[in-house]
Amino acid sequence: MSTPELVTVILDGREVQVPKGTGIVETALAAGIEIPVFCYEPRLGAPVGACRMCLCEVEGMPKLQAVCTMTAQDGMVIRTAQTSAKAADGQNATLEFILVNHPLDCPVCDKGGECPLQDLTFRWGPGNTRMSFEKRTLEKPIPISPAIALDRERCILCYRCTRFSESVAEDGQLVAQNRGASSVIATFEDRPYRAPFSGNVIELCPVGALTSTQYRFEARPWEIQNVPSVCGLCPVGCNISATTREGKVKRVVSRNHPEVDEGWLCDKGRFGFTHLYAPDRIADPMRRVRRRGFEELSWDDALDEAERLLREAEGRIVTALSGSETVEQAYALGRLLRVGLGAHTAVMPEETSPALDAFRLPLGAIRDAELIVILGDEPVAERAPIVDLWLKAAGRAGAAVLHAGDALESCRRLANKRSSLGKRLRESERAVLIWSSEEGAGGAHVAALARELGFAGKPGSGAFHLPRTPNGRGAADAWAAAADDEAETPEAIGLLVVSGDEVAADPNVRALAERAERVLVTSMFQGLAVGWADLVLPGTSYLERDGTYVNLEGRLQRLRRTAIPPAPDELAWISKLAERFEVEIPPFASAVFAELSERIYDGLPFGEVGERAELRTRSEAPPAALPPKPPAPEGEGLRLVRYRALFSGPAVDRVPELQFQRPAPEVELSPDDARELGILNGQPVIVSHVGARKPLRARVNPELRPGLARIASEHAEDLGGLVEIKAAP
Repeated sequence: MSTPELVTVILDGREVQVPKGTGIVETALAAGIEIPVFCYEPRLGAPVGACRMCLCEVEGMPKLQAVCTMTAQDGMVIRTAQTSAKAADGQNATLEFILVNHPLDCPVCDKGGECPLQDLTFRWGPGNTRMSFEKRTLEKPIPISPAIALDRERCILCYRCTRFSESVAEDGQLVAQNRGASSVIATFEDRPYRAPFSGNVIELCPVGALTSTQYRFEARPWEIQNVPSVCGLCPVGCNISATTREGKVKRVVSRNHPEVDEGWLCDKGRFGFTHLYAPDRIADPMRRVRRRGFEELSWDDALDEAERLLREAEGRIVTALSGSETVEQAYALGRLLRVGLGAHTAVMPEETSPALDAFRLPLGAIRDAELIVILGDEPVAERAPIVDLWLKAAGRAGAAVLHAGDALESCRRLANKRSSLGKRLRESERAVLIWSSEEGAGGAHVAALARELGFAGKPGSGAFHLPRTPNGRGAADAWAAAADDEAETPEAIGLLVVSGDEVAADPNVRALAERAERVLVTSMFQGLAVGWADLVLPGTSYLERDGTYVNLEGRLQRLRRTAIPPAPDELAWISKLAERFEVEIPPFASAVFAELSERIYDGLPFGEVGERAELRTRSEAPPAALPPKPPAPEGEGLRLVRYRALFSGPAVDRVPELQFQRPAPEVELSPDDARELGILNGQPVIVSHVGARKPLRARVNPELRPGLARIASEHAEDLGGLVEIKAAP
């Protein structure tokens, strides 16, 4: 890469050299000078100079300039409010104008104590007001969604929120209405703000105009602690801070990791924390009792019962992992069950592959790619939402983002040297493959395709597999490291060990439980396990654990306990139970990781998995094979694509503010298929498959390719393969 041209800028008499084109606000920061801003936010795209708080004197220009819209040029001479009386007067006037109608409700405003307007008024404001008239009042608060409240009196029209909606999330749902002094922020046609990233506008707002309904009047800045951790609700592993007060989580906010999430969070990660306090949360072990349902047990009795179940199974044990366990929990469970009780089978949530390590890239590299190919028909936003934001950023930067369709067939087709798209991928220096499908061994297949396309020798090219679980790769690696051997699945299952709520809710695991003589379930919620398990042990959430996760990049990241669970965490009881089988497992994540790290993480110390984890460099990885040619579907109809919606699952089920985000009972069709079937957008239809009939509503999606019908899994019971769609009578 060529060295950037450096230019010299003089700021308040200080010379500073920066690359040409650097923003003046960043240039000032490099010189140790603050230029106050409200509307300026580099992540939102080009600056708009709406608030005028950054007014400075620029030599050669007669009027004060909004320097956030300017870039560094050689020889520029700029005087900020610290050295220019003219600039100071301009900033004072700007703040006075902003505060003319701003309510003086700092003592009751949720933003009080962490409010940029408050801070800048103290540092740069006039100190008093010349206004004596009554301030304008408006209706407040306006619920723009169940999770977000809008106080228009506080709004300073910085347009951060609308710019995010328009230019980052690209949902177009938040807009500015009217003009001049009558301008207000509103949702499009006053509909609820129903978008997967809507909560980001709360953090972007530099005043208290947009606030969280969950956090309103819950805490003050001097009463809280912010604990750095990682979100455990999807495979991206966004960096977060959990705000706690008196031992309870009150909110979750972003903690910018520029390579992973760039400071954005989806609404599931932001608002989903209240599942910790669900009314059906399990606090004590429970055992099935004939004719009396379930009874609560003491922990000593529960461990006695667990030991009995394990011994009676005589090695005929199958474990179903959810992929939400920490690396340390999966390793400890593997040591207990595989070393203490003999090798046995584990049911993994999905197939992962170390072959991807040879094509490892940070998620941020997606934005810099020139060609991106998505393999599979499942929506990226439903599997790994922040990846969808990176794709949008790449599109705005000029990248070609292409959907190859059917994952298995496309994988084989692109590997063919006669494929035009495959040729483009081979010739590109910055190409990215993204597997967004549950078909086949996705991680291995996309790694095999990347190797076939020559990505191994291109540091700017890489491949990603979007799994369904937050730590599927980490759990699988830790389980494999726990022992050296593995047995075949026993024909008669003596004991099924179900680890976690996600897998407890899986119909395939429920079917497996019907074959088992006994079932032991670790679950947070009564509604998932009570009724079909023989012994239920309380589970914990990612917010209640200390340990590590591995995200879809292959990045090892640190979880920190933010709240005390109502029951001992899994490592504690696994350690106690292991003692009964003469297996030594420490009850602390740091000690378990120290043992595990020697096996799979090159001895990395637990303390070095820092608050902002680095992506390990590309390493030698085992080769993987391209998928075999998939069989052609038999019959007539559209091929059904089922997907697990982002806003679904045990955690979302227990968060009232997210219920309106759940997927509608609808079937997506391409415009061509809808036209051929004579179906209009929004029309009621009947979807049928081998006798199963499901009434849904049609939604015509111009981005869906012909030949497909796409339905969220929770609305696709008993449907599969090829389906027929007809207008409802």
